[in-house]
Amino acid sequence: MRKVQVVLYGVGAVGSLIAKYLLQKKGIKIVGAIDTAEDKVGKDLGEILGLNRKLGVQVSDSLDSVLSKVKADIAVHATSSFLKVTYPQITSVVKRGVNVVSTCEELSYPYNAEPELAKKLDTLAKQHTVTVLGTGINPGFLMDTLVITLTAVCQRISKIKAVRVMNAATRRVPFQKKIGAGLTVAEFKHKIKDKKISGHVGLEQSIAMIADTLAWKLDRIMADPVEPVIAEKAVESASVKVKASEVAGLRQTAKGILQGKGVIVLEFQAYIGAEEEYDAVTIEGVPCVKQRIQPCVHGDIGTVAVIVNSIPKVINAPAGLVTMKDLPVPSAALEDMRRYIKTNA
Repeated sequence: MRKVQVVLYGVGAVGSLIAKYLLQKKGIKIVGAIDTAEDKVGKDLGEILGLNRKLGVQVSDSLDSVLSKVKADIAVHATSSFLKVTYPQITSVVKRGVNVVSTCEELSYPYNAEPELAKKLDTLAKQHTVTVLGTGINPGFLMDTLVITLTAVCQRISKIKAVRVMNAATRRVPFQKKIGAGLTVAEFKHKIKDKKISGHVGLEQSIAMIADTLAWKLDRIMADPVEPVIAEKAVESASVKVKASEVAGLRQTAKGILQGKGVIVLEFQAYIGAEEEYDAVTIEGVPCVKQRIQPCVHGDIGTVAVIVNSIPKVINAPAGLVTMKDLPVPSAALEDMRRYIKTNA
């Protein structure tokens, strides 16, 4: 049985981490790479990844050029958080008959924010007999798939709350910049208003996925304004220094409202200097469930793992746009990747 053939669509910070992990896996092979950055196009992927060897895969800015030369089973897509941006990229892959697993946060559950695009993408994927999935660590697992799994032991549920607190000092510099670390409060508010920084994307998608799974018809999903976390003392990461009274990061809360009550509450905190990191889920019901992972799951490591571990499940899945709740229970794919592929897939 031949190796699983993978094309990378996007070899930025996250895409490069995924690529490096794929190179360690048995039974899977990177056969192409697409990126539009001028400093990457035309270079060998090994050079882009900072390896001391060439991989024989040249980064191209043309999807058609890459897919005309190789027969890919799946594309690992990592370019943007927003479906309006990624939609033409993903559909171009789908039209070539290639499955897609993407880090696009809005794609994790696109039916609330972009219902028309979701419908079109599902139809197109079915026409070309391929599967499309958006996933990652969050959204994709910690604040939705894990929450959904924990509800399996409940007879009744009145409220669900999930909280993720992370020390951004352990994350990539682009992430630290994304959450506004090192800005003044005025600068933070200005950049949030102008959408120069977006904060976290995906809380609404996670709430919608949980509610849909539980057949809760929410009145609405309400996302509170992004709030800065102000440093009480000077803190720093390897690259960013934050003075006392400056912004160390951010806090975001979103709620799923049913009959006037917040029945699903998600809280995300990411800031430099967080002394306690954790992922916690509390389900009020019969029985009550309290789960806590401490320290929190590392975002980059977790994202890479969820994306790569989802590859065989996407290849095995029925055609169409799917979400994590539509797939079998998520799990690690530790052995030769070919062992997880159904022979009739």
